[in-house]
Amino acid sequence: MDNNVNVEQILESMSLKQKIEQLTQVLFRKKNYEALKERISKESIGSIIAGLDIGIGGPECLKMINELQRISVEKHGIPILYSRDVIYGHRIIYPIPLAMSSAFYPELVQKCYECIGEEAVNDGLRWSFSPMLDVSRDPRWGRIIEGPGEDPYLGEKYAEAAVKGFQGTGETAKVAACAKHYVGYGASEGGRDYHRTEISDYNLRNYYLRAFRAAVKSDCLTVMSSFNEISGQPATSSKYLLTDVLKEEFEFKGFVVSDFGAVEQLVRQGVAQDRQEAACLAINAGLDMDMADGCYHEELEKAVTDGRVPMETIDEAVRRVLRVKVKLGLFEKPYVTPKPVDMEVHRRLAREMASESIVLLKNENKALPLSGNEKLIVVGDMAHDKRSILGGWVLDFDLNESVSVMEGIRAACETAQYYDYSDGNHRMMSEGDAVIVVIGESHVITGEASTVADIELTDAQKEMIYQARKMNRKVIGVMCFGRPRALQSVEDMFDAIVWAWHGGSQLGNAVADILFGKVSPSGRLAVTLPRVNGQIPIFYNCPPSGRDVDGYYGVETLYKNYYDVEGTPLYPFGYGLSYAEFSYSVPVTDRREVSLEALKSGEKFQISVSVKNVCDVASKEVVQCYIRDCYSSMTRPIRELKGFEKSMFQPGEEKTITFSLGYEELGFYGANGKYVVEPGEFCVYVGQNCLCKEYVSIKVV
Repeated sequence: MDNNVNVEQILESMSLKQKIEQLTQVLFRKKNYEALKERISKESIGSIIAGLDIGIGGPECLKMINELQRISVEKHGIPILYSRDVIYGHRIIYPIPLAMSSAFYPELVQKCYECIGEEAVNDGLRWSFSPMLDVSRDPRWGRIIEGPGEDPYLGEKYAEAAVKGFQGTGETAKVAACAKHYVGYGASEGGRDYHRTEISDYNLRNYYLRAFRAAVKSDCLTVMSSFNEISGQPATSSKYLLTDVLKEEFEFKGFVVSDFGAVEQLVRQGVAQDRQEAACLAINAGLDMDMADGCYHEELEKAVTDGRVPMETIDEAVRRVLRVKVKLGLFEKPYVTPKPVDMEVHRRLAREMASESIVLLKNENKALPLSGNEKLIVVGDMAHDKRSILGGWVLDFDLNESVSVMEGIRAACETAQYYDYSDGNHRMMSEGDAVIVVIGESHVITGEASTVADIELTDAQKEMIYQARKMNRKVIGVMCFGRPRALQSVEDMFDAIVWAWHGGSQLGNAVADILFGKVSPSGRLAVTLPRVNGQIPIFYNCPPSGRDVDGYYGVETLYKNYYDVEGTPLYPFGYGLSYAEFSYSVPVTDRREVSLEALKSGEKFQISVSVKNVCDVASKEVVQCYIRDCYSSMTRPIRELKGFEKSMFQPGEEKTITFSLGYEELGFYGANGKYVVEPGEFCVYVGQNCLCKEYVSIKVV
């Protein structure tokens, strides 16, 4: 850290114009390089976001970055913060975040982001617009791929891991993480990107804010405001969200940046008459830096002069930006000096992360693992795909690093043959011992501005599956999707289903590791897979119905969720199979009652369960702990994830897994926005997914 840098002295020496430029981020493209040099020389700039055409990491790019930095440092004494959308990979691409969350393995997630950060820093990037922490329950929304799924607790663990991975745990941060999109972006109506959301403060605090709070507790240096409005108020101009909650209640010390062009968009959203009013609304609400639209650059000086924005507000925003630059060590070491990176280590980690995130959904009659001696027929256009398996939000990838599913299969089984199903030759699928159907979706229809209205498989995909079932006695599905898909119409045609996601550069090798038993699958769904479109939204942590119509949990008596489909999901949250079999004891507790005062002072219930691998296959198991608050002042979820442990079990091995539940785990944010634990009974469930049945009762008195 730049211990000798005095932020207050720098602030006192700056003109109003210089201060405003520190709150401005500019898009950097090759075509504006010379103009950018001139602008920096005159005014300086707070931050630069790298465009798509500048050749990140090459000698020319590094030379340009260092030259821009040199001008800023020599002319103004303040370094520029250089940034990029490095979401879940830079050179080596890791699984999409929804897949990484499905690994239920925060320690590995942190290691992945350490590697991502190492690559980014080497290319001059010191600020990444990641992690995305939007809870989402709607698979139609394209950006569901970038977040941790539907559960706030899993989102908290993902947030902590990603922030620590990017920034490190030392005094000087490596890469500034950015918790986005603050907040509620994943609840866009109908999955329509950029649109409105309707979220009560109760749901906002108990579901959508929790991962952001966890990121702040992990010392996340920046937060990005979201495009959307919440109940009529755009997040970018919400003083309640940006100042009252984030900066004061959460005690966030970093700075807030808008999403791309979001300040100007306040005009289109109808809350600002013009760009100057938009700039005033945003800065007065607590938005410190304006990304790319130039509203602060063009409008704030006059707004301050006219008294529409207090100078104290400008100073506080600049102070926050400078502190982050100090934390990154930019004053001391502003220039890029590339260091050797062991890319083979990164490849191995990407392969491990991909295999840990793959979810085995179905395995009838032990169709998997394959021996490698079978004659395998592979069909499906995703088998050779190298781009879509990287997902929809990568910028600096190298397709030479990408291993297709077919390449992975053939490396493990040289006799595997691929057939192009498009030529109409169905009979070729009868020629092998098994047919592997590799299907998925293009990266083009995932990610930002890539909503779909229909999550059913395409007619062509269904027809291929029907023919495979007709022609072969064993059909294995490898599903390379970014978002959940509705599989009810084809699920019974597969002997085994491997949900591989968009799993990154090493997906092909990871799929082969699973198919041929080198790795026993241990991924668990971070998001519910519905049966059909019409169930959306469907999520596990729903409150109980007043008339016993809790379809997710199979409770449908006189009334039903739907008359034309079961209310249960096709595959629930937390679900996943392995090649091993496990037995669970009934959970037990070290005490039945604890007083509320004792909980507040730090006492906890200890909930334990014995888990045994009862077969001859070594495998990891994800032991999951859920609670239900049986009686409270507000309706509470039927299940809430409160803990999980991923552990390797050797054949026949038995372990006791213990979860601690205290004040933090047993409470919720009530109608007044205050956190509360209420006396009463709680059911604690421990098992393999959210539908586990065995529980123990505890009481807070």
